[in-house]
Amino acid sequence: MSHHAQAPLYNGTSWLDAVAAWLMALLWILPLLFAIWTAVHPAEYAARFDWSAPLTLDNFRNAWQAAPFARYFLNTSILVIGILAVQMVLSTLAAYAFARFAFAGRDIAFALVLVQLTVMPDLLLVENYKTISALGLIDSLWAIGLPYFASAFAIFLLRQAFMGVPKELVEAARMEGANALQILWRVYVPLAKPVYIAFGLVSVSYHWNNFLWPLIVTNSVQSRTLTVGLQVFSSVEQGIDWAIISAATLMTSAPLLIGFLLFQRQFVQSFMRAGIK
Repeated sequence: MSHHAQAPLYNGTSWLDAVAAWLMALLWILPLLFAIWTAVHPAEYAARFDWSAPLTLDNFRNAWQAAPFARYFLNTSILVIGILAVQMVLSTLAAYAFARFAFAGRDIAFALVLVQLTVMPDLLLVENYKTISALGLIDSLWAIGLPYFASAFAIFLLRQAFMGVPKELVEAARMEGANALQILWRVYVPLAKPVYIAFGLVSVSYHWNNFLWPLIVTNSVQSRTLTVGLQVFSSVEQGIDWAIISAATLMTSAPLLIGFLLFQRQFVQSFMRAGIK
């Protein structure tokens, strides 16, 4: 009796979850559909949905010619790959030390690392700018990436993953004569692969879309990123052309959208395996 009594409640809950999921998906995709419509139609059809409206790629061509997008793409790619590479190395070594070595002040040091998770990045803008300026790195990719090289989030995730590695595997590697770094590379890193994938996706998407800090520390095309470069299309004096803005935005976000569509299953599975609730 109790089983039959609970079945309708479960089915109702599942139905509500499905409706909520579709509504969320619709809210997420509507702005994207609007941007696509606006980008592939003449400007006069930006806010007028007419199925007979002519299609055009001129907006993409005009947007590409209005700003040095090739340079922006190169800068952004170098930036996100460089930041991710440094984060992976530093976070791996720090997490390994916190997870498997006993040293004076370890818990205090790890607590200080976790404090970074509670601090909003915007609160550090002034101090970070002073530091970057003192180092003479203003208007460079180093200026954009340097404050993000050490990631408390990555250290936390990897430490949790490393602490779950069976000690028997470590002892077996040690019996074979492996030193500490070899054990890290052969045992810990392979078993933490889902965590690396999950964090890598988060890091790349965040730094690809980061706007405020790159805007503050860059002044020239040579070091400007895609998000900052989009400003050229929002000049009020020249008038705002939503068709060109939409085309430029789609070109900027296309790599992330394509990456998400191609790796969405791996993205979700990586987070589930990483234990992120």
